[in-house]
Amino acid sequence: MQEQLEAIRGRAEEEIRAAESLDELERLRVGYLGKKGELTGLLKQVGQLDPEQRKEFGQAVNAAKEAVAGLLDARRAEVARAELEHRLEAERIDVTLPGRNAEVGGLHPVTRMLERIEDLFVSMGFEVDKGPEVEDTFHNFEALNIPADHPARMMHDTFYFDGDWLLRTHTSPVQIRVMKDREPPLRTIAPGRVFRCDSDVTHTPMFHQVEGLVVDEHVSFAHLKGLLQDFLQRLFERDDLPVRFRPSYFPFTEPSAEVDIGCVICEGAGCRVCKHTGWLEVLGAGLIHPNVFGHVGVDADRYSGLAFGMGVERLTMLRYGVDDLRLFFENDVRFLAQFQAG
Repeated sequence: MQEQLEAIRGRAEEEIRAAESLDELERLRVGYLGKKGELTGLLKQVGQLDPEQRKEFGQAVNAAKEAVAGLLDARRAEVARAELEHRLEAERIDVTLPGRNAEVGGLHPVTRMLERIEDLFVSMGFEVDKGPEVEDTFHNFEALNIPADHPARMMHDTFYFDGDWLLRTHTSPVQIRVMKDREPPLRTIAPGRVFRCDSDVTHTPMFHQVEGLVVDEHVSFAHLKGLLQDFLQRLFERDDLPVRFRPSYFPFTEPSAEVDIGCVICEGAGCRVCKHTGWLEVLGAGLIHPNVFGHVGVDADRYSGLAFGMGVERLTMLRYGVDDLRLFFENDVRFLAQFQAG
């Protein structure tokens, strides 16, 4: 039995020295020192020996186990160190190489235009107000003097939830809430998303509007013209930008006008964008209708007001020379990357 012990110990030492991985060393540990290992099995045979041989053989087996365990620990440390050196060599980083450029994002062009519009009006003393995108028919229609038979209230133009609730079709309901909640004088703009059943090259079901409101004593159409001309010339950074007002009709203003600017593409010479007229429509505006004041409790005999509204995407298209509105919503990185600087 002593010869068997020596043979097992010698074989274990050879296999441990030849092992090249931690997994192989673990397998050898289990095979020799585990509960069913060869050296452990020899200890179970001690009872078969004569009493005087048991102590000596047991000590020899334990010594062999300690020697094998020591060899395993030493070889495990060598293999672990070799594997670490190999990994460090394989994963070595050349710190002298140039770094990779970090991609820098930028604001969406519509967001840039919204911020620019807000900044311009805030510099002229306006406040910025927000309101809910899900509206009731009173704030979206009745309070704005839009009758029940008006085309804007039809199902083909408005997203309805039921008979009384809808996705707002403009940000004018914010103006109604402001006039109901605050006393004149008022000077505010209402930027935000609006929704209509429309989709083509120049229209999308969701788009952004900025609508403005001024309520005070003695507000006149002259104030409206001066305000919008100053705003448009500053927006397009052209002091000589031509601006004209054409008579129009909106239920919530009287008189009403549509506002055009000289075509920024062809400088008024006529092109496809302006349909060869030399003019581009950019705004709707007018003096607030007395019926609107009646719905919000403002004294129309004492106060008058002006209102205006603009589509942010249209202004963005004109400022940046974009000819398809849908490009703003397709998330094409090649398109958006053009607006990162500046």
